[in-house]
Amino acid sequence: MQNPSLTPTPVTNGHAAQHPVRLSPQPGQAQQIPHASSQQTQSRKADHIRICLEEDVAFRETTTGLEHYRFEHCALPELTLDEIDLHTQFLGHTLKAPFLISSMTGGTEQAQRINHNLATIAQAYGLAMGVGSQRVALENPQLMDTFRVRDVAPDIFLLANLGAVQLNYGYGLAECQRLVEGLGANALILHLNPLQECIQPRGDRNFGGLLQKIEQLCQTLSVPVVIKEVGNGISSTVAQQLIQAGVKAIDVAGAGGTSWAKVEGARAQTMLQYRLAQTFADWGIPTSESILHIRQVAPEVPLIASGGLKTGLDAAKAIALGATIAGFARSLLLAADQSVEAVQAEVEVLLAELKTVLFCTGVARVQDLERAQVLHRF
Repeated sequence: MQNPSLTPTPVTNGHAAQHPVRLSPQPGQAQQIPHASSQQTQSRKADHIRICLEEDVAFRETTTGLEHYRFEHCALPELTLDEIDLHTQFLGHTLKAPFLISSMTGGTEQAQRINHNLATIAQAYGLAMGVGSQRVALENPQLMDTFRVRDVAPDIFLLANLGAVQLNYGYGLAECQRLVEGLGANALILHLNPLQECIQPRGDRNFGGLLQKIEQLCQTLSVPVVIKEVGNGISSTVAQQLIQAGVKAIDVAGAGGTSWAKVEGARAQTMLQYRLAQTFADWGIPTSESILHIRQVAPEVPLIASGGLKTGLDAAKAIALGATIAGFARSLLLAADQSVEAVQAEVEVLLAELKTVLFCTGVARVQDLERAQVLHRF
């Protein structure tokens, strides 16, 4: 008779247990983790878009920490609003404003439309943009078109994207170079997502020896390598290791925004996966803490602040804490699923909010916001 404690338990939220729970291997027995097919990866990407658009995937209690900071108001700024300068240098490229449209999607027809809507506005406003993980385009090269945006955004700073863990699953320099060239990208993001992979059905969980492979890629890839988390933050210790390995910029992607534990929990196929998602829904380093801790040990490395930023005021706080640019994801995803005009309206608000912060603190250039020391913790 089968031991009932070893029987996979389906979740009760409507998701069937399509894949059985795999028991841990016995000592000396290799753990075989099947690589997902292109169709499975496409299905997962479609799920991610739907869940992020339709369900509550925000952290429950953990916040970005930005709410604990307040700018010192300047009643006499001695400026005109038109003098405010948002231009920012990032990895040798000039941005008209310190905003990154963060990596979100690709691999489906809906994702292709979303990426084109986002890229159109990135081009118009001189913003940087990243695409979602392109692993599916390696599995099925025909899907590369769902990521390509150079036809509408020939001049933007564009970042390709692959999960760093894929370096342990048969991908290397050749595949990364193919993604960069296929996109016409200026840099490659390698994203780190150990918590998400723990919870994700059929997740890739072999993170052993990755740092050395990241270092080798940094030495050989034709464009800079950027490391980002997906919403749980990067510690100063890990940041130091990555910088020493040759990583040129870090996206902290801290806790306080979208909880990818909750996203994967919404896709759970077993009670184990669902329970893990609930337990770790608030796991991570808040965005503000990640920025501060990394900046203390790495004062010069370009930092992207993402993870729960919703307004231009949030972006200003992150930049004042030491970030180089600020990344926005879910708010722009919601807009991009509607239209180009909706994305434009959202970006116009973000720009107006950031300019207002600078004007009302008497700081003429966004690149001077940190050294002006006008942000205080309360």
